[in-house]
Amino acid sequence: MPSLSSTTRNISTNRAASWALIGAAALILSAAMGVRQTFGLFIGPFSFDRGLPITLVAFAIALHNLVWGFAQPFAGAAADRYGAAPVVALGAATFAAGLALAAAATSGWMLVLGLGLLVGIGISCTSFGVVLATVGRVASPQTRSVAMGLASAGGSLGQVLMVPFAQEVRVHAGVPASLYALAFVLLLAAPFGIVLDRASRRSKASANVSASNETHAMPLRETLAYASRHRGYRLLTLGFFTCGFQLAFIATHLPGYLMLCHMPVGLGATALALIGLFNMIGSWGCGWLGGRWRQHHVLAWLYLIRGGAIALFVLLPTTSVSVVLFAAVMGLTWLGTVPLTNGLIAKVFGTRHLGTLFGVVFLSHQLGSFLGAWLGGYVFDTTGSYSLIWGATAVAGLVAALLHFPIDDRPVTEASFAGVRA
Repeated sequence: MPSLSSTTRNISTNRAASWALIGAAALILSAAMGVRQTFGLFIGPFSFDRGLPITLVAFAIALHNLVWGFAQPFAGAAADRYGAAPVVALGAATFAAGLALAAAATSGWMLVLGLGLLVGIGISCTSFGVVLATVGRVASPQTRSVAMGLASAGGSLGQVLMVPFAQEVRVHAGVPASLYALAFVLLLAAPFGIVLDRASRRSKASANVSASNETHAMPLRETLAYASRHRGYRLLTLGFFTCGFQLAFIATHLPGYLMLCHMPVGLGATALALIGLFNMIGSWGCGWLGGRWRQHHVLAWLYLIRGGAIALFVLLPTTSVSVVLFAAVMGLTWLGTVPLTNGLIAKVFGTRHLGTLFGVVFLSHQLGSFLGAWLGGYVFDTTGSYSLIWGATAVAGLVAALLHFPIDDRPVTEASFAGVRA
């Protein structure tokens, strides 16, 4: 029987390892998601300075969302098997290379290759499906939602800092210098994948837990086969499409929309930074709520609130105050969906294949992101207005809420897989 002092040391070690794990996850997410949050700032400069159509620039940004979605299940599966460190390192280098290529782009195909393909692959290795899945595997079922919410909240710091940083560098040194600076930030984040894995191992060892702590440990193929037949998993996948559609459209086109509304120069960058700031509160708050109420119900209410806020923003006069209020509400509901969705998948299916299962759901999110970013540019070039897309994002919030309320969140059991094996 372990002594009291030994037990105390184990608790202390576990607590330190848990905070190191959350801290490393937050720093990686800060770099990846913070850099991604800046892309809307470059649409105008790429169009005006390099003579590229807005539709083409929007397509490049939209393409990275699509590539991210298709690559995410593979990145998650690699992290499930080999750990986060090699996946994060590869992703950070690829992400940085994509930004560098975009900085030097003299033609549309270079921009699409850099900002679309390479950035999409890079961010799939440095974001939620890899980083939060690592946190989710280590945290206990009772603390999982809160732990992932804390990591997401810490990761929002990058969204607060990167937008004004990129804006300042762009204004004083130009677009290429701004993109090179963002690429350097990503390279600085690469070593934290090692910290993530080491903290994960220390936390598991000090808590004396292993893969057997999961709800079940079925092979990946059987788990995917069962998940594809699970009604709740299908509803969650469909609903997550809305999240991507709404967020990508707003992050990509809000600065341009505000310019059309004759708002002060720089208000778009301020709004994106405010979204990141309030997302810190929202991500933590959603993780906290998900630990106390049923996660799919919290998700449903998030989508209702977000859709209502979008409708009010478009229908009411656009002022500096309304923009600030809109950014605050969007921030509170921005990425809080991610720890809740991750937590719900872990609750139902266990954590052994969490990265892969979340990656499949996230593909739906990124299909929505592609359409939100690209259709925003296409509809504007076609009609001269963003009104149709704003209306679609508001209605999508209601649809997503209706999809989430009936989800069955009961954990599956070993017996549930009998039909799959047969």
